[in-house]
Amino acid sequence: MTPEYRHNPVMLKEVLASYEFRDGSVVCDCTLGGAGHSLAMAEKILPQGVLVGIDQDDLALEVAGKRIAEAYPSLKSFQLKGNFSQIDELLSSVPLAGVDFFLFDLGVSSPQFDIPERGFSYREEAPLDMRMDPGKQTLTAQEVIETYNVADLTRIIRDYGEEKFANKIAKLLVERRLTNPVKTTFDLVDVIKAAIPARERRSGGHPAKKTFQALRIEVNHELEVLESALVQALRWLNPKGRIAVISYHSLEDRIVKQTFKEYTKGCTCPPDMPVCTCGNTPTIKVITNKPLVPQASELEENPRARSAKLRIAEKL
Repeated sequence: MTPEYRHNPVMLKEVLASYEFRDGSVVCDCTLGGAGHSLAMAEKILPQGVLVGIDQDDLALEVAGKRIAEAYPSLKSFQLKGNFSQIDELLSSVPLAGVDFFLFDLGVSSPQFDIPERGFSYREEAPLDMRMDPGKQTLTAQEVIETYNVADLTRIIRDYGEEKFANKIAKLLVERRLTNPVKTTFDLVDVIKAAIPARERRSGGHPAKKTFQALRIEVNHELEVLESALVQALRWLNPKGRIAVISYHSLEDRIVKQTFKEYTKGCTCPPDMPVCTCGNTPTIKVITNKPLVPQASELEENPRARSAKLRIAEKL
């Protein structure tokens, strides 16, 4: 694997324990990345299993495909380019009747953070890009900063980044762009630091973390596509199959929790109805009443996993 695309799979032990993988299982990794999770699952589904990997990042697909082919040359596998909101379209393009296990590892993979020119990291100077798929996406973080008004910037930074100084940051961004365009990651960091009081910057990690997260979510429409992706995955899931979702943000986790809850509902008729007329039946059962979180030993090795939450559901 190329040095610039190494990736420690988050909560790997918990993912492998979340489903009884066996010879012949059909597995779909909706966030293929560096194939860390996929390689571990592939070993458990040989020799008749099928591994599908979805990613919109060309480098991820190239590297992951090579890794899988080298490690398990006889495994039937497909690497599909696209966003996981296109699950129906992508899975319809390969010979599959259904899927036994879906994995979503949300957020940006470590390699994307570590390649400076992608613009995801506030620790490296680079153009303000943040696109997951530069080949297809046109909206960049710089365009968001240059064209959104104060109200919209405030909403994005507050809601997606949970940043309490969102309005101050938004106002200063709009003020600064009139005379000094905010073009690089360091330009943005300077504005954020100037907007947040010094006493607040001394605790809670890097002051730019929340704003960078918010802009990334906006550029890639991450929350908009998540619910749709989960619903599509549930349609493809075989009976007794499972879906596992690792989220890193409270808004992501809330969408996963609410979507799972919606599909566990049975009859929705009024309580005083003598006979059910809606015909609704539960589609899934939730395996994790509370989300699983990384073990302390994992956090020592991979601090980026500290906000991870894993939720699991099973198709009835």
